[in-house]
Amino acid sequence: MTIVFYCQHVLGLGHYMRSLAIVRALAPHRVVFVTGGPDVPADLPAHVVHERLPVLAMDEEFSAMLAEDDLEAVKNARAARLAEILERERPDVFVVELYPFGRRAFEFELVPVLTAIRGGAYGRPVVLSSLRDILVEKADPEKFQSRVIGRLNTLFDGLLVHSDPALFPLDETFPRINEITVPVAYTGFVTERPSPGARERLRRDLGLGPDDKLVVASAGGGKVGSELLFAAQQAYPFQWTGKPPRLEIFSGPFLDEHAFSRLRADSCAHENVFVSRFAGNFLDMLAAADVSLSLAGYNTTMNVLASGVKALVWPFAQNREQSMRAVRLSERGALGVLSPEDLDSARLAGLVGRLLQNASPIPLGGVSLDGVQESARLIVSNIWRNS
Repeated sequence: MTIVFYCQHVLGLGHYMRSLAIVRALAPHRVVFVTGGPDVPADLPAHVVHERLPVLAMDEEFSAMLAEDDLEAVKNARAARLAEILERERPDVFVVELYPFGRRAFEFELVPVLTAIRGGAYGRPVVLSSLRDILVEKADPEKFQSRVIGRLNTLFDGLLVHSDPALFPLDETFPRINEITVPVAYTGFVTERPSPGARERLRRDLGLGPDDKLVVASAGGGKVGSELLFAAQQAYPFQWTGKPPRLEIFSGPFLDEHAFSRLRADSCAHENVFVSRFAGNFLDMLAAADVSLSLAGYNTTMNVLASGVKALVWPFAQNREQSMRAVRLSERGALGVLSPEDLDSARLAGLVGRLLQNASPIPLGGVSLDGVQESARLIVSNIWRNS
């Protein structure tokens, strides 16, 4: 079976990393992973072919599309390339991440190929939408929902919702779910798991003894959230009275070079503070840690749950998504939520210090984290053809 999986990330890493986890799990099927956002370092298994479209991104306010060359020329090149890939591959399944619930700005390349598929082109693959747990709020909800329903019901064969309905049912942020006529399947949350023995192995590699402490601070892709990283650095060593903990800061690949250089320079004042762009073994690092400081994006939050690390999250304030996720999980005792005031160095030092006093792993609380395997199973199943 051949699957073409389209993912367009525009600001952070969440959409890309969630899609990547599913793509990896689709072995032994051939997967053509089509991406068009800023480059992200990633090791791809042998069954995955990575096709990169000319890069497009969005500014931090999601108000303007950013291109490395002439915008219209880039859009035309992307649309032609996507059509070429589908014609060449003639896949069994075409998975489109987020659209039509988001990425409306990319209809210039998606609508033509989706319409062509409905007309029998490219071998008429099954077309699935891949959607996260929470939708961001819209200025005109009724208009947005009507457009989504129209696109979904006419251009798609099914919808995968990467959520646990006991925690975040889709109708909480998309109330007209009953008007969706294609099959809807919940997969559970998408997250990979730490590798076996990760905590012991990584702590040994870092030279940490049983009583040593490790704090991990991260900001996803890094385009937003650097305030948390600087606050963690300024709060170090977190009112800890024993041997200073090790602090690993991961800025994300998209943090601007000036801010990254500042983090690196400031870390020189402490021999146990380390600053890196990215961690290929991030989940293992969380499993080895005693405390995590991060934003409240989908991927990092699910990584926190999968690793069992004590965590404080600072939700990105521009939309409701991260705040909803953080508050709901906080109510279940899975993590703590930071307010802007908590980024004061003294306050943050106290909060982290208290967690370090009792950094035993937290229970998963019954949240379904099997979304990687379940998504892969559903993508290659024949239920969509029979609906």
